[in-house]
Amino acid sequence: MCKGFAVLQQTCLERAKHIKVKFGTLLQRPDHEHTENVIPFQKKPENVIPFQKKPENAIPLPQKPERCLETPPKYDRPSRAEASQWGKALDNVLTNNYGLATFRGFLRSEFSEENIEFWVACEDYKRTRETSNMAAKAKRIYKEFIQTGAQWEVNIDHITKDVTVRNLGRLTPMTFDLAQRQVFALMEKDSYRRFLKSNQYQEIIK
Repeated sequence: MCKGFAVLQQTCLERAKHIKVKFGTLLQRPDHEHTENVIPFQKKPENVIPFQKKPENAIPLPQKPERCLETPPKYDRPSRAEASQWGKALDNVLTNNYGLATFRGFLRSEFSEENIEFWVACEDYKRTRETSNMAAKAKRIYKEFIQTGAQWEVNIDHITKDVTVRNLGRLTPMTFDLAQRQVFALMEKDSYRRFLKSNQYQEIIK
């Protein structure tokens, strides 16, 4: 009986050892059947901006406008003979569209354009026929050129200013005539003479 028990014990030990070896082999062998189709995990790259689907009915961004071309000269350049007439009288300058534009540009370059701007405003006022428009233009001329401390106050004496202010009470095409004549005389005596020696004028008549 003891001999039979010893044989059984030996057999159990051998079978246990065989099962251990077989189990160890299974643990070390990779299961290719389950791992072949596995997609490896990829690390998400840093600083990636997620794609955003464009919303429907989105309003397109406005295109940057192209640079506008400079406006061409409005008036044709005069001939040398025509421009030479400007040197004879200021009237010849102011009654010529190109001459007026050139003279205004010259005065602006000297920061003394208030006289010519006042003269131009008075000419525009005299051509006005509707009473409502005449009143609006007269008010603007007074505020910009006549009243004390105006942005472009013209240099007229106090008598001329008083007469002009009284004329505003009863508007006519001649309301600013006295002041306009005085300003014209100032330009004729001073700025017109400098204009004839300026590069702007000399370039035209050479």
